Amino acid sequence: MQEIKLNKQQADLANLGLRNAKANWNLSADELVQKSLDLEQGILNDTGALCVHTGKFTGRSPKDKFTVHDELTKDTVDWGDVNIAMSSAVFDLLYNKIIKHLDKNEIWVRDSYACADLNYRLPIRVVNETPWANLFCHNLFLRPTAEELDQFEPEWLILQAPSFLANPLTDGTVNENFTAVDFTRKIILIGGSAYTGEMKKGIFSVLNFILPHNKKVLSMHCSANEGEDKDVALFFGLSGTGKTTLSTDPNRALIGDDEHGWANCSVFNFEGGCYAKCIDLSQEKEPEIWNAVKHGALLENTTFYPDSNTVDFADGSITENTRVAYPINFIPNAKNPSFGGEPKNIFFLTCDAFGILPPISKLTKGQAMYHFVSGYTAKIAGTEMGIKEPQTTFSACFGRVFLPLHPVEYAELLGEKLQNNRSINVWLINTGWIGGPYGVGNRISLKYTRAMISSALSDELNHVNYVTHPNFGVKMPITVPNVPSEILNPRWLWNDKNLYDRKANELAKLFITNFSKYASEANEETLAGAPKII
Repeated sequence: MQEIKLNKQQADLANLGLRNAKANWNLSADELVQKSLDLEQGILNDTGALCVHTGKFTGRSPKDKFTVHDELTKDTVDWGDVNIAMSSAVFDLLYNKIIKHLDKNEIWVRDSYACADLNYRLPIRVVNETPWANLFCHNLFLRPTAEELDQFEPEWLILQAPSFLANPLTDGTVNENFTAVDFTRKIILIGGSAYTGEMKKGIFSVLNFILPHNKKVLSMHCSANEGEDKDVALFFGLSGTGKTTLSTDPNRALIGDDEHGWANCSVFNFEGGCYAKCIDLSQEKEPEIWNAVKHGALLENTTFYPDSNTVDFADGSITENTRVAYPINFIPNAKNPSFGGEPKNIFFLTCDAFGILPPISKLTKGQAMYHFVSGYTAKIAGTEMGIKEPQTTFSACFGRVFLPLHPVEYAELLGEKLQNNRSINVWLINTGWIGGPYGVGNRISLKYTRAMISSALSDELNHVNYVTHPNFGVKMPITVPNVPSEILNPRWLWNDKNLYDRKANELAKLFITNFSKYASEANEETLAGAPKII
């Protein structure tokens, strides 16, 4: 029998076990859009963006994410309800089943990178079941040149098979859907879910392990931009705090909107695109994102106005987590390549629905590490079913579910970087309520928040006087240009000052209670950054 000689691409897939699947390699965005239309998997809206539905899952499923427990991870990963252990044997079983499943189908393969800094570049190969998921990877990961593709050798592999459903009784999963990460084999398996964010956050979790642990690079769930003087600013914040809105500034170059690394003398984007929430998206409030919704962009789980292909961005009937994925060069002032120098200003954003925290305050190094580990914001009534009163939310390092290592490890790495560069300013920005809690007080004006951030970026707040918050110990400026001075100290706007004091004590107690699970690992300086109960 004559031997069939395989080309490199075929040989690479065969080595994975994929010998029969019809493979489409590194198709262009135009080709992937057309394939999706041909397969009736999406519809174009009136601006040319591809609109798809991700099916049962419209967000990540963190309780169905597993990490392989082996010699590499057993003593390094922070095991628990965030990092759920899976045996190598179970992972291998799932791998073989997914390969067998994909080998029967047409697949879309993409070679790409993570990390814009060449010193930390991570080559990734993705195998998708649908062309529109491959379009997502084209948009979100860094795109190699033609020359780089010729020499491409992947380090990590993602296998995404939404139509493969696990059997929890035999496959070692909790449900039919799963994401499993093997740091030794350098493979991510995704089954049962078409939500594309699982791929993006899977690689983020990988970088959150290898960069701090092996490279002493701080991996960060934040956005970043750069001014004309090359001053870099970082914006940390949980959902609803204004991270994307406040970091998108026409007068500053966008380094990235979500995931970054902080190495010696550089901040760099992990990604090559943006995955922006678009519920209630409007041209007036977020013109850059609005204008990025065009041909080549991928819209997820949106709906149209009746009898049209115009997207109704206010409609959250499928999910409030509607998203648009687009290459970062769809943003006019995006920086290329996506990295800059060390940050000059760091902003921790919180939406405090209790009206206690000041609109802007300056943190010491210890306070910065404490608030970084805390990752505080508050959910308000109407954001989730069952929430009638504001509820505190703490997510360590502003992204607990993506952290393989103990949160204190990231905080202490932040502290080292602040110690090495003492000119860096760290600010706590409250984008929530003043003058009382949600339902009584008022939401802080976006105009004023922008003015406060602008003053911090321009060094104007280096020349004003500060007072200390009695509970949280942070420094509150007495004056900020273009901001009414009466809003700068939150206690001033409460009609009942004694009630403010009691509520400030209550919030401080919530911080302390939350931090108690990290206290045994934290150093003295971090512990000293805790609020006090008066």
